[in-house]
Amino acid sequence: MTPSPLALPVQFVKGIGPRKAAALQKIGIRDVLDLLFYVPRRYLDRSVILPVAALRAEAGRGAWQAGGDRAEGETRRDVTVVGEVRSCKVLGIGRKARFVLVLADETGSMQCVWFGGVAYWKKAFRPGEVLAVSGQPTFFGGIMQFVHPEFDRLSSTGEEGEIEWTKRLHTGGLVPLYPSSQDLSSVGLDSRGFRRSLHAALDATLTMIPETLPEYLRERRRLRGLHEAIRAVHFPDSMEGLEAGLARLKYEELFHFQLKLALKRHSLREEQGISYDVRSRLARHLVDALPFSLTRAQVRVVKEISADMAAPTPMNRLLQGDVGSGKTVVALIAMLVAVDNGYQAAFMAPTEILAEQHFKTLSTLLHALPVTIRLLVGAQRSRLRQDILEDARSGAAQIVVGTHALFEKQVAFHRLGLVIIDEQHRFGVRQRALVRGKGINPDVLVMTATPIPRTLSLTLYGDLEVSLLDELPANRRPVRTVLKEDVEEIYRFVREKVREGRQAYFVYPLIEESEKVDLKAATIHYEELQRRVFPDLRLGLIHGRLPGEEKDRVMEAFQRRELDILVATTVIEVGIDVPNASVMVIENAERFGLSQLHQLRGRVGRGSDQSTCILLARKWVARRVGRGEAVAMLSGDEERLAERRLAAMLSTSDGFKIAEYDLELRGPGDFFGTRQSGIPEFRVADILKDGVLLDEARQDAFGVVERDPHLADPAHGILSEHLRSRFREDIALLRTG
Repeated sequence: MTPSPLALPVQFVKGIGPRKAAALQKIGIRDVLDLLFYVPRRYLDRSVILPVAALRAEAGRGAWQAGGDRAEGETRRDVTVVGEVRSCKVLGIGRKARFVLVLADETGSMQCVWFGGVAYWKKAFRPGEVLAVSGQPTFFGGIMQFVHPEFDRLSSTGEEGEIEWTKRLHTGGLVPLYPSSQDLSSVGLDSRGFRRSLHAALDATLTMIPETLPEYLRERRRLRGLHEAIRAVHFPDSMEGLEAGLARLKYEELFHFQLKLALKRHSLREEQGISYDVRSRLARHLVDALPFSLTRAQVRVVKEISADMAAPTPMNRLLQGDVGSGKTVVALIAMLVAVDNGYQAAFMAPTEILAEQHFKTLSTLLHALPVTIRLLVGAQRSRLRQDILEDARSGAAQIVVGTHALFEKQVAFHRLGLVIIDEQHRFGVRQRALVRGKGINPDVLVMTATPIPRTLSLTLYGDLEVSLLDELPANRRPVRTVLKEDVEEIYRFVREKVREGRQAYFVYPLIEESEKVDLKAATIHYEELQRRVFPDLRLGLIHGRLPGEEKDRVMEAFQRRELDILVATTVIEVGIDVPNASVMVIENAERFGLSQLHQLRGRVGRGSDQSTCILLARKWVARRVGRGEAVAMLSGDEERLAERRLAAMLSTSDGFKIAEYDLELRGPGDFFGTRQSGIPEFRVADILKDGVLLDEARQDAFGVVERDPHLADPAHGILSEHLRSRFREDIALLRTG
């Protein structure tokens, strides 16, 4: 069977070849179809065509600033001149040589100048040919010129003497600029090279691209056909055409992603799961023994989880809750339901230190209940590890806490019925797929303390049911957040709180001093605080490089109030619960991410007393934020971003508002910090800006699966074919929760 031209390696596109193909493969362009869907990052409007005389008059009025390009992302006032090449010559010698082309129309002449590559440009043009040249005019020695302009070669003349535009790729309209890199530019694939290659690919293959959306959906959403949309995006004839083409490709991308999520959710509903008796004696004993009452939100979420666990299909639920909202207790209630029914529960954390902290918290809550809990992490002695593995295999370990090591090949469970995944964004899709292979379709509860904006939730967790803990315990008071620059004032405040019987954190961004980064360091400042500032107080130090036993010793001492101040790095960002600690001092706060600052703030305010989070920043940051300037500043440089992060912290303690700010500042790709997040990379759609399209695509995709879960309707044949041809690997994961 002859393969489709769309599946051919991109090196066979005219003008690409093996060397350019190797550079393209680094950015995910492997075949012709990948190339056609490589969408421009922005466009230049070169539709303004002026005669030389008019161009000279506008330039004389200061319409263009001498000096070339403006800032990235700013609209450029490029213009196009169409004329005949009158002369070509090289001026200067050696490294100062430049190529000068004189272009003339019926109103006058001007120069086009290229520095470097003189030997190439000498052969590139000939007198008498007609060019369309685009750029920003400048004056040098009183002579008007374009420096390194874009150009297109045009045929001589039409019957009436008008220019006939045969291949307008680089001038005379909306000209696309493509995402590039040093690797691409070095092989001639800057925006100009991309335009050439895409023009060749479109001419050769566009009509072979199959339509991927049913006609009734295109009509419902008034979307263009795929061929028309692709051509309009790469070579738009008008702004209206460009917008319509982009809307089609964005909807296409969002719809097919949501279709996969809908199919995944439906496939889980068809699987045979565990139908639990949710009247758990152990869970009732736990709730009765708690020194506090569950919040209304916790009660509501427990009911939602119980309904899932009682159903005969596997639970696949996301539990969102801000710091301190009580997710751990809710998760433990679910685990005790599983244990009471004769099943095991696995609690998976993203790091060993967080797994250890969860193990201690759960062990404390379970101290009066006949439940065996074990901790499985990588840094354990061989004999201890073998004992834990045997307990998991035999069923003696009813709850096992650990990292993703819980689902390695050598780990076997006797009857794994429930998996709790904490801070799931740190695990990829494949790790979640392993969960289903460790039991009889166990229930899965995903937890996150990172509030997730709605648009991200619909993409990252679109296949999960969602529960929300949106209420803090009754005895919790909002944490007071202040921005300071006077460190001595902070020291006096901390000393006063310690004298009242409270404890404090000092958090620094580094462990040791760095010659390259002028930031506070935990080890150096621990010694300074202990020796000079608080010689009469009890201080402890904790950071990620400490041995596990040493970290445990320090944390236990702080929890027992044997330490007044804990000096730390962001290792305490999550999982630390010391109700008596009422002061959080974050040094160099301008260097922390917004989500990180919010998580650190959540380490205090866990008791009934008023707590304070002090953001200690450099003077220029503190003063500008203090004057209320920062929120309105939209500049992308690091100083302005730091100001906006700190201003957001001062303005709200609502985790979901913080998350929206953070998403706006960083974008979806960086919201969770790493590619392990599992956040889809959309080439065309922007979930920050395309929320309406996302809602429409999700509604349509889930509607399709609701009516036709196996895509058996002839109208949906193109959907199943598209999934098989472009998303084969994803389809293999449809049965993962």
